[in-house]
Amino acid sequence: MELTLIRQKIYEIREVRVMLDYDLAELYQVETKVLNQAVKRNLDRFPQRFMFRLTIEEWYLMRSQNVTALTQNKRNNSVTPFAFTEHGITMLSSVLKSQKAVEINIAVIDAFIFLKEYTLTHVDLSTQLKQLETKYNKQFDDIFEAINYLLKKDTNEKNISERRKIGYKKE
Repeated sequence: MELTLIRQKIYEIREVRVMLDYDLAELYQVETKVLNQAVKRNLDRFPQRFMFRLTIEEWYLMRSQNVTALTQNKRNNSVTPFAFTEHGITMLSSVLKSQKAVEINIAVIDAFIFLKEYTLTHVDLSTQLKQLETKYNKQFDDIFEAINYLLKKDTNEKNISERRKIGYKKE
């Protein structure tokens, strides 16, 4: 399974990275209904931090922002998808006992790990950029101050040449 395909199916909802039931069903090559039935039979394995149901507002927002969600037009509007966190997806391997489920779970967990590592790298890069920005902003402030001084000097010279001269005048 290609990691980029899986990464595209990971969304951030309620400040948590999740995958939706219909995307997981597609990856596991089962119907969404079958996946959700297996989960409902084992609800004790899926606490709120592993899986939650989207609110209607979240679902409409997702459908309007993501083309992939638009394929769910056949879905009953009153039944919103389940969102599975990384731990919930891991738990799915104990509920869906096929070899395909195990293989997909490994690939999905790899995608989550990649995103975590990417985020950590991104934090390091943003820290470095802020340090560079601080360093160079001071230099730019000095340059702007010099330019402003020169512009003011130019204005002062114009005012001097326009003044009426006083003192001894040659005729």
